Amino acid sequence: MSVDVQDTTRLATQRYGGAAPDAVVSTPVVEQQLAHRSVRRYLPDAVDDATLTTLVAAAQSAATSSNLQLWSVVAVRDAAARARLAELAGGQAHVVQAPVLLVWLVDLARAHAVAARHEAPTAGAEYLETAVVGFVDAALAAQNATLAAESLGLGTVYIGALRNHPAEVSALLRLPAHAFPAFGLVVGHPDPAEGSRVKPRLPQSAVLHHETYDERAHDAVDDYERRIGAFYADEGLAHSWVERLLARLSGPHALNGRDRLREHLETRGFPLR
Repeated sequence: MSVDVQDTTRLATQRYGGAAPDAVVSTPVVEQQLAHRSVRRYLPDAVDDATLTTLVAAAQSAATSSNLQLWSVVAVRDAAARARLAELAGGQAHVVQAPVLLVWLVDLARAHAVAARHEAPTAGAEYLETAVVGFVDAALAAQNATLAAESLGLGTVYIGALRNHPAEVSALLRLPAHAFPAFGLVVGHPDPAEGSRVKPRLPQSAVLHHETYDERAHDAVDDYERRIGAFYADEGLAHSWVERLLARLSGPHALNGRDRLREHLETRGFPLR
């Protein structure tokens, strides 16, 4: 498949809000990644079984620590179930609009079942490291699925707010012990009337360090605040990036219930030693 260097430059400029890196190598995959955007309005058209199978195949092609594959995914198509999950996630309408919500799990239940069949100990599963591996595995798998979905013309948006009420989500999905709902991923056909744009990211000077961490990179935030501020103003959003960051960090009240994440994990069978 041929690529257009000018298209890549345009997409990179869009991604960085007018402050693109000097050179970005052009490939179809890179262009698709640069064009990523969150979609929050969907058409009612179904996502068929072949597409779902493809997304999971892509997800399973992601890296996984030591090939342990400590994740699973629940595809929720039932309208009533999605409506309840949307409510638990703070009333996000796109969870109801789109035909499928993929709920990605940190899944140690399968590993515990294998160990039980072999009468083997599972003390290592009780440590924080194992839970972290599961979260990382789930995130890598979901991002592969997202890239595949977008290559098929579909839209996506992540739903981290499922962690606001993980006990209720777990009950609805009938999750066994040692399985935890990490986040959701809405998948569907974008409503062309939405007109959402690519959201600019921090400049590479803020995130790319060479050999050692350079705290001077923090100064790049000031320029980003100006550029993202203009984007937010165009979108009719009142708060700047810095204001959003500081609000999220301000205290446990800003976490919308996720300040109890350790407690919820322990309840689901993750002692986190």
